[in-house]
Amino acid sequence: MAEFFDALDDRHRAMIARQKVFFVATAAPDARINLSPKGYDAFRILAPDRVAWLDLGGSGNETNAHLLADGRVTVMFCNFEQPALILRLYGTARPVLPWEGGWDELAAQFTLMPGTRQIFDMQVESVQTSCGWGVPLMEFERERSTLLKAHAQADPAEWAGKHRNRRASIDGLPTRQTDRYIPGDPATLPE
Repeated sequence: MAEFFDALDDRHRAMIARQKVFFVATAAPDARINLSPKGYDAFRILAPDRVAWLDLGGSGNETNAHLLADGRVTVMFCNFEQPALILRLYGTARPVLPWEGGWDELAAQFTLMPGTRQIFDMQVESVQTSCGWGVPLMEFERERSTLLKAHAQADPAEWAGKHRNRRASIDGLPTRQTDRYIPGDPATLPE
Protein backbone atom coordinates (compact mmCIF):
# COMPACT_ATOMS: atom_id res chain seq x y z
CA MET A 1 0.00 0.00 0.00
CA ALA A 2 1.28 3.45 -0.89
CA GLU A 3 2.11 5.98 1.80
CA PHE A 4 2.65 9.70 1.27
CA PHE A 5 4.94 12.02 3.22
CA ASP A 6 5.48 15.77 3.10
CA ALA A 7 9.28 15.44 3.13
CA LEU A 8 12.14 12.95 3.23
CA ASP A 9 12.78 11.31 6.58
CA ASP A 10 15.74 9.26 7.86
CA ARG A 11 14.34 5.97 6.50
CA HIS A 12 13.96 7.51 3.04
CA ARG A 13 17.48 8.93 3.17
CA ALA A 14 18.92 5.54 4.11
CA MET A 15 17.08 3.78 1.28
CA ILE A 16 18.23 6.36 -1.29
CA ALA A 17 21.83 6.13 -0.07
CA ARG A 18 21.90 2.40 -0.89
CA GLN A 19 20.68 2.78 -4.49
CA LYS A 20 23.00 2.60 -7.48
CA VAL A 21 20.40 3.73 -10.04
CA PHE A 22 17.47 6.13 -10.09
CA PHE A 23 14.96 7.22 -12.71
CA VAL A 24 13.88 10.74 -13.69
CA ALA A 25 10.51 11.29 -15.42
CA THR A 26 9.30 14.54 -16.96
CA ALA A 27 6.51 15.61 -19.27
CA ALA A 28 5.42 18.75 -21.05
CA PRO A 29 2.18 19.58 -22.87
CA ASP A 30 1.97 18.03 -26.34
CA ALA A 31 5.27 16.19 -25.86
CA ARG A 32 6.31 12.65 -25.12
CA ILE A 33 6.90 11.56 -21.56
CA ASN A 34 10.63 11.29 -20.89
CA LEU A 35 12.05 8.65 -18.54
CA SER A 36 15.80 8.64 -17.96
CA PRO A 37 17.83 6.12 -15.94
CA LYS A 38 20.71 7.64 -13.96
CA GLY A 39 23.76 6.03 -12.39
CA TYR A 40 27.08 7.03 -10.83
CA ASP A 41 27.36 8.95 -7.56
CA ALA A 42 25.14 11.70 -8.95
CA PHE A 43 22.28 12.24 -6.45
CA ARG A 44 22.26 14.38 -3.30
CA ILE A 45 19.70 15.13 -0.63
CA LEU A 46 20.16 18.80 0.28
CA ALA A 47 17.26 19.14 2.74
CA PRO A 48 14.11 17.18 3.65
CA ASP A 49 12.37 18.96 0.77
CA ARG A 50 15.22 19.57 -1.68
CA VAL A 51 17.40 17.25 -3.78
CA ALA A 52 19.77 17.64 -6.72
CA TRP A 53 21.45 15.46 -9.30
CA LEU A 54 24.29 15.84 -11.78
CA ASP A 55 23.51 15.57 -15.45
CA LEU A 56 26.13 14.36 -17.88
CA GLY A 57 25.96 14.99 -21.61
CA GLY A 58 24.34 12.11 -23.44
CA SER A 59 22.06 11.47 -26.37
CA GLY A 60 19.66 14.33 -25.72
CA ASN A 61 18.51 16.95 -23.27
CA GLU A 62 14.84 16.10 -22.77
CA THR A 63 14.78 16.73 -19.02
CA ASN A 64 16.07 20.28 -19.55
CA ALA A 65 13.42 20.98 -22.23
CA HIS A 66 10.55 19.55 -20.21
CA LEU A 67 11.51 21.41 -17.05
CA LEU A 68 11.74 24.69 -18.94
CA ALA A 69 8.27 24.06 -20.42
CA ASP A 70 6.50 22.60 -17.40
CA GLY A 71 8.77 22.21 -14.35
CA ARG A 72 7.21 19.00 -13.04
CA VAL A 73 9.40 15.99 -12.31
CA THR A 74 9.21 12.60 -10.63
CA VAL A 75 12.32 10.81 -9.36
CA MET A 76 11.99 7.10 -8.57
CA PHE A 77 14.23 4.73 -6.64
CA CYS A 78 13.66 0.93 -6.62
CA ASN A 79 15.28 -1.21 -3.98
CA PHE A 80 16.55 -4.22 -5.96
CA GLU A 81 17.69 -5.82 -2.68
CA GLN A 82 15.73 -6.56 0.48
CA PRO A 83 13.49 -5.11 1.74
CA ALA A 84 11.31 -4.52 -1.30
CA LEU A 85 10.51 -0.81 -1.61
CA ILE A 86 9.81 1.83 -4.25
CA LEU A 87 10.27 5.49 -3.36
CA ARG A 88 9.08 8.38 -5.53
CA LEU A 89 9.80 12.08 -5.16
CA TYR A 90 7.29 14.45 -6.76
CA GLY A 91 7.95 18.13 -7.29
CA THR A 92 9.42 20.74 -9.56
CA ALA A 93 12.98 21.25 -10.70
CA ARG A 94 15.16 23.62 -12.65
CA PRO A 95 18.39 23.11 -14.57
CA VAL A 96 21.35 25.08 -13.18
CA LEU A 97 24.19 25.65 -15.64
CA PRO A 98 27.86 26.18 -14.70
CA TRP A 99 27.84 29.92 -15.45
CA GLU A 100 24.65 30.64 -13.48
CA GLY A 101 24.03 31.80 -9.94
CA GLY A 102 23.58 28.85 -7.60
CA TRP A 103 26.01 26.63 -9.52
CA ASP A 104 28.88 26.94 -7.03
CA GLU A 105 26.65 26.01 -4.07
CA LEU A 106 25.26 22.96 -5.87
CA ALA A 107 28.54 21.86 -7.48
CA ALA A 108 30.22 21.83 -4.05
CA GLN A 109 27.92 18.93 -3.12
CA PHE A 110 29.34 16.68 -5.85
CA THR A 111 32.55 15.38 -7.32
CA LEU A 112 32.11 16.75 -10.84
CA MET A 113 32.64 14.13 -13.53
CA PRO A 114 33.80 14.44 -17.12
CA GLY A 115 30.84 15.56 -19.22
CA THR A 116 28.95 17.34 -16.44
CA ARG A 117 26.72 19.84 -18.21
CA GLN A 118 24.15 20.87 -15.57
CA ILE A 119 22.75 20.12 -12.14
CA PHE A 120 19.03 19.71 -11.62
CA ASP A 121 17.76 21.36 -8.42
CA MET A 122 14.45 19.87 -7.26
CA GLN A 123 11.94 21.16 -4.75
CA VAL A 124 10.27 18.05 -3.29
CA GLU A 125 6.54 18.53 -2.76
CA SER A 126 5.63 14.96 -1.88
CA VAL A 127 7.33 11.63 -1.12
CA GLN A 128 5.58 8.33 -1.82
CA THR A 129 6.62 4.83 -0.85
CA SER A 130 5.07 1.61 -2.12
CA CYS A 131 5.72 -2.09 -1.65
CA GLY A 132 7.94 -2.92 -4.62
CA TRP A 133 7.06 -6.59 -4.33
CA GLY A 134 7.00 -6.93 -8.13
CA VAL A 135 10.57 -5.59 -8.54
CA PRO A 136 13.14 -8.37 -9.01
CA LEU A 137 16.07 -8.98 -6.69
CA MET A 138 19.32 -8.04 -8.42
CA GLU A 139 22.93 -7.53 -7.40
CA PHE A 140 25.08 -4.56 -8.35
CA GLU A 141 28.19 -5.57 -10.28
CA ARG A 142 29.87 -2.25 -11.16
CA GLU A 143 29.37 1.11 -12.82
CA ARG A 144 29.88 1.34 -16.57
CA SER A 145 32.84 3.57 -17.35
CA THR A 146 32.01 4.14 -21.03
CA LEU A 147 30.27 7.53 -20.70
CA LEU A 148 32.94 8.99 -18.45
CA LYS A 149 35.71 7.71 -20.74
CA ALA A 150 34.00 9.15 -23.81
CA HIS A 151 33.73 12.58 -22.19
CA ALA A 152 37.27 12.49 -20.78
CA GLN A 153 38.73 11.59 -24.19
CA ALA A 154 36.59 13.93 -26.31
CA ASP A 155 38.15 16.97 -27.92
CA PRO A 156 36.30 19.92 -26.28
CA ALA A 157 36.02 21.96 -29.50
CA GLU A 158 34.76 18.96 -31.50
CA TRP A 159 32.25 18.06 -28.79
CA ALA A 160 30.98 21.65 -28.56
CA GLY A 161 30.58 21.85 -32.32
CA LYS A 162 28.64 18.61 -32.45
CA HIS A 163 26.27 19.59 -29.64
CA ARG A 164 26.00 23.36 -30.13
CA ASN A 165 22.99 23.02 -32.43
CA ARG A 166 21.07 20.75 -30.08
CA ARG A 167 18.72 23.45 -28.90
CA ALA A 168 15.48 21.47 -29.01
CA SER A 169 13.98 18.32 -27.60
CA ILE A 170 12.86 15.47 -29.84
CA ASP A 171 9.42 17.15 -29.85
CA GLY A 172 10.84 20.56 -30.76
CA LEU A 173 10.73 22.11 -27.28
CA PRO A 174 13.56 24.59 -26.69
CA THR A 175 16.46 23.75 -24.40
CA ARG A 176 19.08 26.05 -22.98
CA GLN A 177 22.66 25.72 -24.10
CA THR A 178 24.34 23.11 -21.93
CA ASP A 179 27.77 22.78 -23.49
CA ARG A 180 30.20 21.20 -21.10
CA TYR A 181 31.91 23.83 -19.01
CA ILE A 182 35.67 23.63 -18.64
CA PRO A 183 36.90 25.76 -15.71
CA GLY A 184 39.30 28.47 -16.84
CA ASP A 185 38.41 28.11 -20.53
CA PRO A 186 36.36 31.15 -21.62
CA ALA A 187 35.68 29.48 -24.96
CA THR A 188 33.27 27.12 -23.19
CA LEU A 189 31.07 29.93 -21.85
CA PRO A 190 27.77 30.49 -23.66
CA GLU A 191 27.64 32.98 -26.51
